[in-house]
Order: sequence, then structure tokens, then C-alpha cells
Amino acid sequence: MNTQSRTRKSLHNSIVAMGFFIIQLLLQFVSRKVFLDHLGTEVLGLNTTLSNILQFLNLAELGIGAAVGFSLYKPLAENNRSHINEIVTLHGMLYRRIAMIIIAGAIVLMCFFPLIFKKMELPMWYAYGSFGVLLISALIGYFVNFRQIVLSSAQMDYKIQTATNPWMLLKLVAQILALSYFDHSYEWWLALEFAFSIIAAISLHRVTRRTFPFLRSSGHTYSELKVKYKVLLQKVRQLFVHRIGSFVMSQFSTIVIYAYISLSAVALYGNYMLVIVGINRLCNAVFNSMGAGVGNLVAEGNNERIRAVFNELLSVRFAVVSIIIYGLLTSVQPLICLWVGPEYLFGTLTVALIAANLFINLTRNTVDLYVNAYGLFGDIWAPVAEASLNIGLSVLLGWLFGLNGILAGVIISLVAVIGIWKPYYLFSRGMRLSVWVYWKEWFRNLLSVAVPAVAAYLLIRHTLTLDPAEGWFELIVYTIVNVTAYILFLIPSMLAFNTGMRLFAKRLRNKL
Repeated sequence: MNTQSRTRKSLHNSIVAMGFFIIQLLLQFVSRKVFLDHLGTEVLGLNTTLSNILQFLNLAELGIGAAVGFSLYKPLAENNRSHINEIVTLHGMLYRRIAMIIIAGAIVLMCFFPLIFKKMELPMWYAYGSFGVLLISALIGYFVNFRQIVLSSAQMDYKIQTATNPWMLLKLVAQILALSYFDHSYEWWLALEFAFSIIAAISLHRVTRRTFPFLRSSGHTYSELKVKYKVLLQKVRQLFVHRIGSFVMSQFSTIVIYAYISLSAVALYGNYMLVIVGINRLCNAVFNSMGAGVGNLVAEGNNERIRAVFNELLSVRFAVVSIIIYGLLTSVQPLICLWVGPEYLFGTLTVALIAANLFINLTRNTVDLYVNAYGLFGDIWAPVAEASLNIGLSVLLGWLFGLNGILAGVIISLVAVIGIWKPYYLFSRGMRLSVWVYWKEWFRNLLSVAVPAVAAYLLIRHTLTLDPAEGWFELIVYTIVNVTAYILFLIPSMLAFNTGMRLFAKRLRNKL
């Protein structure tokens, strides 16, 4: 597959994903508002908590999809159909085993629902019904749609998007209408969630079959495939350990919030998380295509070029992320106020902690790309330490300081493993440079984005009298003016103090 073809497919996937993402995000904002208006914070908090509990049951899957996808690249390029069928068959066998573990865990967990949700004022069937629907929707992928991994490995993600997302968008519209106009609205919401999960699964199954009609069971036993693809299973184990840390970081907080505070607090937190998740997905759509390019660069072995591109990517990432964080900090409170009401606002410190968490997660990507490109997966203790720190500190600080303590615990664990250890590991084992080279560049970037932020904030505060909480038009104008002012301060600052940004600017000039 030539570079042009890979680029074209990546662009196609990104455009389709971005289009569906924008529509779905807008519908989710409306859906969440309608959900809160008609069912209240406790039902929404219950739904969010159960989703996160189910994600914990899904822990056993972490690493399988990524390892299988990686193993399919070569046979797909060679059109080796027998190997493709063997790998997909092994994938299906692994997924069925994982599904059985999830079912067993779910049955045990449901026995403890009266204890887990003893503070809940809703009828207990809400918990059982919601969890059952979410569980069945998740299990469909394990039993029916595990073959979609071939579409992803063949850079045909757009087919997955077009097969499933129209049904998911229709589901959101139907749920909004059901909540607004029907009696027993939550029962309707659950029924629609269940029905459209089945419909989307059937649609994706048919698309996969049409695209790869040769896909079928290889006829081998699990023992035979396990011996033949032992390297794949080894990668599964490594990736499983490495992904635990990041998974716990993203899913554990809501459960601790419920344990220490309430389902209503989970709902409030979920409002902000909807914005954060949207930002994360947007950044992933923009930056995810860089992984293959970095891998090719590292394989060439030009150390000077490797370092130059690293600095360039680090500076560009800092610039984009800083614009997002600045817009979030200055506009998220009036956004929440206009969207769901002032009674759903968090305090300034809480918002700052959420933004700090997001900043670390978004700026880590450059190091992660190079860690993956060098194949540095040997530090299996790191994700274990990250998860342990996150759980321990969140529980301890949450008990002492409530929600702010929980968020602070997450940030401390991120800084320790992602902020300090991973750069050291990359530079000492991969790039073979002193880690101080990284830290000098990192702090230079940090100052280059922080000083313009202070300048822009002070300028807008003393010159713009518009109140963004008065209406949607005022919020849009305020955000545009505010972010534009920051960008005007940011660009000269980054160009003056960062070699990486100057390299990027030069690259743009050469392309134009």
C-alpha cells in the first residue's frame, strides 16, 4: 500500500468520523438536556454509574482488539486469506471467552446492587433494567461483530461509521421524542436503546460480510491457533497491562464520586464530561493519523530528524491544546448555565482541576506516539503503578476533600507516571538522549502558551463587557472574541521561543 493510498484512506476516515461526530455531539447535548428535564439528575447519574461499572467488567478485553488489528496488517497487505481467517477465528474465540467472563461478573455484581445502590431513592428495577440493557448492547460486539476488526485493519473505518452511526443518530432522535411526549418515558428510553443496538449490530455484520465475503471459521481449534499465534497472545497480555492504567483513569472517578457524594453529583460531573469527551474525540480525529508516520520515521533511524519532528509535534500539540483549554476555562461555565441551568455548575477550582486533567491527557500524545513507534512496552509495572496511585489517592483525597480531592488524586497519578516516567523511559531507552532535553523543550512550550493566556484574559476582562451567560448568541460572540485574542498573542510567542513551531511554520510555507 503506497503512502498516497494510506493518506487518502486516512483522510476519508477522518472526514466521515468528523461529520458523524459533530452531528452526534449536538444531538447528545439536546438528549442530555431532555433527559435531565424529564427524568432528573438521579436517573442520569444512575445511568452514568452503571455505564462505568460495565466498562470495568470490560477490562478483560483490553489489548485483544489492538493486538489482533496489528496482526492483520501483514496478511491483509498480502491478501493471505487463510491467515486472515485464522486470526479472526482466534479473535472470535477470545471474545467469546471474554463475554462469558463479563456475564459471570455481571451476575455476581447484580447480587450486590441492593448494597451498591442503597442510597438511591429510585425503584431498584431501574438499576437492574438499565444494567441489563447496557450489558446486552455491549455483548453484541463480542458474539456478532468481532469481525469488524478486519475493516479497521484495512483502513475502512468509514464503513463501520456509516453502518452504525446513522442508527445511533436515529436512536437519539427517537429517545428525545419518547422522553418528551410519551408516558413511562424511561421504559421507552431503555427499549429504544436495546432495539437500536440490535439493528446497528445487524447492519455492521452485513457490511462486514459484503466487504470480506471470504471471512469464515478456519476450522482450527483454540489450542492449535494458540500455538501458531503465540506472539499475538503475548502482545495481548502486554497491551492488557499497559491499558489498565489509562482505563482506570478515565472510568474510576465517577464510581468514587457516587461512593462519596451522590448520583446527582455524578450527573453534574457527567455534564462536564460530555464536553471533555467531545474535545478528546475531536483531538483524536485530528491527530490519530500521525502514528504510522512516526513509526516510519523511527524505522528510518535518522536520529536528528526524529528529534526535530518530535519537537515539531510537541509544539503543535501544545498550541492546539492550549487554545482548547483556554476556550474551555473561559466558556464552559456559561455553556453549562445556558445548556442545563445554573444549578448544575461546579465551582471554579473544580473546573480548573478538570481542565488540568484534560491538558495532561491531550499533551501526552506526542510521547505516546514515540513510545509506540519504538515498541517500548517493557515497563509493565508503570500502568499498574498508575492505576494503584489513581485508586488510592482518589479514595484517600476524596474522603478528605470530596470531589476536588478525587480530581486531584487523578492528576497526581497522571503527573507521576505519564508526566515524569514515560518521557524518561522514551528518552533513555528509545531516543538515547538525556531527559533534560525533553524537559527544557516542554517548559519552553508551557511558558509560550501560559503567558499569552494571562495577557488575553486580562485584555478581554477589561475591554469586553459582554456577558456570555445572557444567551447563546452572547456566548458564541464572547468565545470567538476571547479565543481569537488568545491566538493573536499565542502565535508570536510560540514562533519566538520554540524551534518546533518554527519548523512547523516553515513546513507550512513550503506546502503553500
